Formats: sequence, C-alpha cells, structure tokens
Amino acid sequence: MQFVNTWQQELQGFYSALSPTPLQGGQLFYHNAALASEMALDASLFTGSGHGVWCGQALLPGMSPLAQVYSGHQFGVWAGQLGDGRGLLLGEQRLANGRKLDWHLKGAGLTPYSRMGDGRAVIRSSVREFLASEALHHLGIPTTRALTLAIGDEPVYRETAERGAMLMRIAESHLRFGHFEHFWYGGEPEKVQQLADYAIRHHWPQLQEEADRYRLWFTDIVKRTARLIAQWQSVGFAHGVMNTDNMSILGLTLDYGPFGFLDDYQPHFICNHSDYQGRYAFDNQPMIGLWNLNRLAHALSGLMNTEQLQQALSHYEPELMRQWGEKMRAKLGLLTADEGDNAILTGLLSLMSQEHSDYTLTFRLLSDTEQHAHQSPLRDEFIDRNAFDQWYSRYRERLLQDGVSDEQRQAVMKAANPAVVLRNYLAQQVIEQVEKGDRTALAALHAALQQPFSDSAENAAFRQRPPEWGKTLEVSCSS
Repeated sequence: MQFVNTWQQELQGFYSALSPTPLQGGQLFYHNAALASEMALDASLFTGSGHGVWCGQALLPGMSPLAQVYSGHQFGVWAGQLGDGRGLLLGEQRLANGRKLDWHLKGAGLTPYSRMGDGRAVIRSSVREFLASEALHHLGIPTTRALTLAIGDEPVYRETAERGAMLMRIAESHLRFGHFEHFWYGGEPEKVQQLADYAIRHHWPQLQEEADRYRLWFTDIVKRTARLIAQWQSVGFAHGVMNTDNMSILGLTLDYGPFGFLDDYQPHFICNHSDYQGRYAFDNQPMIGLWNLNRLAHALSGLMNTEQLQQALSHYEPELMRQWGEKMRAKLGLLTADEGDNAILTGLLSLMSQEHSDYTLTFRLLSDTEQHAHQSPLRDEFIDRNAFDQWYSRYRERLLQDGVSDEQRQAVMKAANPAVVLRNYLAQQVIEQVEKGDRTALAALHAALQQPFSDSAENAAFRQRPPEWGKTLEVSCSS
C-alpha cells in the first residue's frame, strides 16, 4: 500500500501537522468490506480488534497526518476561521490505477481548529455518517465513503455523556469551498491561486495547459454542484447544513450531520432542528447551492474577471434543471421529452403534498403502473380519489404516447425509484443496538442500503412506512 502526502508537500501553510489522539479503549467495531476490497486493502487490517489506525493508536507506513485549515459562511453569515476541528487527513493512498484517495479520521482529537470543541465524535453521529454515505453511494450520488467504525469507552459530552467513536472517511479529496474563502478573506490571494493550481493539477489535469483553465475549472465546479443537488432532490435527500465549509469542489456529498430523507412529502421539510429559519429546508437546497457558488466566485475573483465568473455561474440553473428533468422523467417512466411533462410531475407532487404521501413509497408504487390499466396500484394511497383519477388519466395518456412496453418502462422506473432509503428511524434503531455493542442491525441495514432498488425479501423490513415516532425524531448538528 502506497501513501503520498501531496497536501503536506505542495501546500505549506495550509495545515497544521499533528498526530491523532488515541481513542481510549478503542477497537474496530465494523468495516466496509466492499470498499476495502475496492481499495485493495489487506484483510489482516480488519481482524480481531483491528489495526490501531482505526482508532488513532497507530499509523500505516507513509502516513503523515495533518489538520486542514479553512473558513466559511455558516447559515449565511461569515464565520471566519474553521478547519478540521475533530478530523485529520492521515494520508493519501495511491491506488494501482493512479487514483488517489484521502484517508480522513473523524473524531481524532483536538486540533488548532477545534475552537470550543473537544475534537471527538460519538457513536450516534458516526453511525449515521457511515450509513448515509453508503446509502447515497449506492443510489449513484457522489459522496465521501465510510471505511471503518471504531468505538471506545471514552466518555464524550454532548447533550448527555456518550461513548466516543472514530470514523475513517474516504474521498478523492476533501477540498471545500471554504478552503478558498479562508485565504481570500485573509488577504492572501496568492494562496488562493496556489490552491486552485493544486486542485487543477491533481483533479482536473486535462485543464492544466488551457489558457482559460480557471474559467473552465470553475464552470465544472458549478455544473458538478448543480448535478449533485438535482440528484439530492430526486431521491428526497436533505443535507441540513449546506454551509460553504461543507461544500465539496468535486461535487461530493460532504459532512453528514442532521441529514434526512423525506418520509411524508413536505417540500419545506427541515431536517435540522437547529435551523430555526428553515434556511436549509429541502426545497431551498437548489437556491442555497447557487448562493454558495456565488461565495466561492467571490473568493476566486482574483483569478477571473467578473464576466468570466458570471459566465461560469450561468451554467448552474440549466445544468440543475437538465439533471433534475432527467431524474424525474425516469421516476415517472417518461422515456421521451414532452412540453407537458412538467405539469404531470407538479400535479403529482401537489397531490402528494396535500396528503403528506410517503415520497419513496409513492414513486416505488407508481413503478408498477400498467399503461392499459384504468386504475393504478397507487390509487388506494390517496384519500381524494377523484383528484388522483384526474391526474392518472392525464398520466396514462402520456405513457401511451411514448409507445413503450410496460416491461421496458417499469425497468427504467424501478432503477430510478429506490425501495430502500436511509430513513431516520432506521438509523436510530441501529444506533441503539450499536450502543449496546451489537453490530447485527448495522450489518443488516448496510446490506440493504447496498441494494436500494431491490424488492428482495431480505429488504422487506427496510421498505416499510416509518412509525409515527420515526417522523418526529429531532436531529441537530451535534456530533
């Protein structure tokens, strides 16, 4: 296994070098076997209590840990210096195919950027991030990944005393909008350029020789961000804390905190109970994505003129709507484009909003529609049957217009409409078992999330409607 340290070697002054603080009583609790295989990791790293790297007790050869410094806008307000306050970049693994992966240990202890925090993570947040990153990955949505979960007996104090945990997070890069903001607002534009050149060199090498590489690079960041958020919206995922320091320039879902998948379809769903103004509500995410990109554009204004920045930003809405349109058309089973498609979609979403229909189950049931049947299996889900029948009549006419067989269309729909998503109540049930030292529930849910489009019997327990208590769980930024 080869580790390189490009961040440390090429970006002096962008980090603080330090080692993790070992987690007291820490042992490997669970690992992502499929990801470990993709990374060509030796099975011996995961045997018994596991290698010490998982709980901050040791490093692998070639690792050189550091905490990155960055800043950001939090809830729309400039927050100043932030940085890795509880995580460390241990090293960058170079795979045989040349791909480079960050190993980032969350819960690794105090750093110069911990501010008032303790540098630790708890079981609750670590389990949620492990499961969420796996859920989105297998839904086909760009995300960081989770390799291991380690648990100790060290008390960590949040609202109450909880047990400490560590999560090994894997990503192509942890570069954030906030990295660039930090040096721009700090009056160091030369470091903004240095960081941009680093990003292009390692992640957009095809642009290095282009005369207008910064514009092309920023345009791609804009498009990646638009596609990511369109994908979130299509599966009903709310991030909850879309601060600029939680936004990846690679268009990855980054920093899972009070996220939530929609249960009842409520467009203004707020998953973070600390978000009193609803800034990061589900239906606000597309707007916030553009707001954050404008903050990044300001930080990059020393590299491009206003016209170039505006030209790049102008790609956001078309890319968002293109991706959103493709995803939602597939969810409806419309295999060609028609100018009336938006009305069909908004008609269904309006009915779902009025009746608080379950977002995931509604679209999954719709996938069983037969175009020659005068009634849909979805009909009994609605109280206002007349309103649904009127909508279904228009929808059925549209399906017949495509001239596609039920079999072909249903296959497309079932590949776009997941049967299993990470509902908050499912995560909470797993957390309670993990806190008791039982990994069975974690393994079962992890397996189900790796097959989100499957109707297999093994997944049946994870396809159910949430109990009422599951819809009212409060999740905050606390970790």
